[in-house]
Amino acid sequence: MSPKPIAAGKSSFDLIDFPALLSALDLSGDIVFLDVACGVGNYAIEIARQITASGQVYAFDLWEQGIVKLKLKAGSLGLDNIHAQVCDVSQKIPLDDQCVDICLMATVLHDLVEDGTDQGALAEIVRVLKPGGQLAVVEFKKIPGPPGPPEKVRLSLEELLRILEPVGLRCLETVELGEVVYLAMFQRMA
Repeated sequence: MSPKPIAAGKSSFDLIDFPALLSALDLSGDIVFLDVACGVGNYAIEIARQITASGQVYAFDLWEQGIVKLKLKAGSLGLDNIHAQVCDVSQKIPLDDQCVDICLMATVLHDLVEDGTDQGALAEIVRVLKPGGQLAVVEFKKIPGPPGPPEKVRLSLEELLRILEPVGLRCLETVELGEVVYLAMFQRMA
């Protein structure tokens, strides 16, 4: 059994304005969507409900129990466009190069930075994103909690830029998603 990641079992899904997230994402067409460190898959389930029947959602997490719960829920809802798998995204994302339209990192990048695995995960994300593909990063605002991690662990937009621009991602926009979270949309440069 895989080790339990830092924030396993916690989700920011109930803290966000989901319609605001949806309006920032282009879910039209037969997209391939990747949910990195998906936990129990709250985001993956809702995205799978929004995309076309031929679109695909891939959801990966190191936490085995979360993947089991996601598979059970997706099955009970008849969502056969979700492909969930246990994997260490900082080592290898089990997808082909340049096949993903949109990747979501929902309140996980700060954990990867904290445990020193962010660069491996970001290299893999850039590898699987199509040129022009987008990375949607949901993070806690740099304010005291709770909810969320301690303020010193949270990532401001400036910190995101310092982490993501060197790996070939440029910021397109930021969107307020609630009192304690924000969205930063990045695009993979060719």
